[in-house]
Amino acid sequence: MFESLGEKFDALLRKLRGQGKITERNIEEALRDVRLALLEADVNLNVVRDFVEAVKHDALGAEVLRSLTPEQHFVKLVHRELVRLLGEKPAELDLGGPSPVVVMLVGLNGSGKTTTTAKLARWLHAERGRTPYLVPADVYRPAATLQLETLARELALPVHPATAGGDAVAIAREGVAAARGRGLDTVVVDTAGRQTVDDELMRELERMVAAITPHQVLLVADAMTGQDAVATAQGFARRLPVSGVVLTKIEGDARGGAALSLRAVTGTPIVFAGTGEKLDALEPFYPERIASRILGMGDVLSLIERAEKAYDRSQAEVLQKKLRRNAFDLEDFREQLRAVKKMGAVSELIGMIPGVKKMLRGADLSGAEDELNRVEAIINSMTRAERKNVQLLNASRRKRIARGSGTSVADVNRLIKQFTHTKKVLKQLGSGPMMPRIPGLPGLPR
Repeated sequence: MFESLGEKFDALLRKLRGQGKITERNIEEALRDVRLALLEADVNLNVVRDFVEAVKHDALGAEVLRSLTPEQHFVKLVHRELVRLLGEKPAELDLGGPSPVVVMLVGLNGSGKTTTTAKLARWLHAERGRTPYLVPADVYRPAATLQLETLARELALPVHPATAGGDAVAIAREGVAAARGRGLDTVVVDTAGRQTVDDELMRELERMVAAITPHQVLLVADAMTGQDAVATAQGFARRLPVSGVVLTKIEGDARGGAALSLRAVTGTPIVFAGTGEKLDALEPFYPERIASRILGMGDVLSLIERAEKAYDRSQAEVLQKKLRRNAFDLEDFREQLRAVKKMGAVSELIGMIPGVKKMLRGADLSGAEDELNRVEAIINSMTRAERKNVQLLNASRRKRIARGSGTSVADVNRLIKQFTHTKKVLKQLGSGPMMPRIPGLPGLPR
C-alpha cells in the first residue's frame, strides 16, 4: 500500500538526518522533494500546493523542541498534514434511522462494486450485528445478479430474487419492501455502472434514490485509477447525495493519489478501504494509521486487530499451553501459517511493524506468500502421525512427501530442520520469562 510514495518520503527524510537544526534552506529543499513525491503519486495539483504551504508555514513558524532532530520535527509536521488531508478522524458509517436502513452502492464498471456489496454486508453482519438483505439492481452487466447470489450464499446471507433485464428501480423498491416484510434491519443495494459517468446512468440512479430514499449512498472507487477516481467522485456527487467513498484495490496502489486527493477535492470522506479479494478484506479507513504507514511509522493497531480476528481464542490458549510443554507439532505450525495468511500479504504486514520496513529496504518479499504456500503444501502431504512426530520422517517418507507436495526433498529437509531448531529454542525458553505469547492473550500460569 502506497509503497512508492512511502519510499520517496523515506528518501527525503534521510536527507534531513545529521543536520543540526531546521533552517529555511533545508526546509525549502525538503518541501521541493515533498512536492515532487506527491505529484508523482498522482495527487491533485491544488492539494499538493496547499499541503506544501501548510507544512512550510508550520515548519518555519514553530519552535523546534530541543529533543527533536530536524528529521523528527519534519516527520511530525508531515504526518499531521497527511492526517488532515486524509480526513483527520475516521468516518463512521451512520446506520441510524428507521428500519430497514438502506445503503446504496454506486460507481463505474470495474471498480469492484458487486464484490464490495457482499463485503459490506459481511462487515455489517460480523462487526455491527446487523441482518443485511442484498439487492442485485444491476440489470445490465451479464451475470451480475448471479455473482451477488453466489457471494450471498458463501456468506449465508439473504439476497433478493431478481432477473437480468428487469427494471432496476422496481427491483430496488421491491427489495426494500421485502426486507421490511421479513423484519431485516439493513438493505445493501448493488447498482449498475458504466465505463464513464453518463447522463443515462445518472437519471436511473436519481430515480432509484427517489424510490428507496437510501440512508447512505456510498461511491465505490478504484484507488489504482488515481485522479480518475477523484473525477468520478465529483461526477457522482454532482447528481447524487454521496455520503462516503469505499476505496477499493488499495492494497495494490503504490502511489496513493486517489486516497490523498478525494477528501480535499470532493469533501466526501473515505469510509472503507478494500484491501484484497477475499470477502473479509474490507476495513474502516483510519486516516492516522494510513499516514503512519506512508511515513514508515508502522500501524500496530491494525496489526493487532487482524491478529485478534485471525486467532481463535480457545485454539490460541491450547497452543500457548503446548508451547509451555514443548509439545508444539507440525499440525500446530500449519494452523499458525493459516492464521498468518488470513491476516493479509506478508509485505503488507511488514509495513505495519514500526521500523521493519526500513530494515528490510531493498529485500525481495515477492516470494514470501509462495514460500508460505509451499510450506503448507509440504505439511499437508504428511500423514497425521508424521505431523505429530517428525522422527518418523525417514528418507522414503520424505521422497513421498516431496512428490505429493510438488516440491523437492531439499525443501522437505529444510522445513524439518527449521522446525526441529525451533523446537530446541522453545525448549530453552520454556521455563524463562522470554516464552513467546500468543497475540491477544494474557500470559498463562507457569
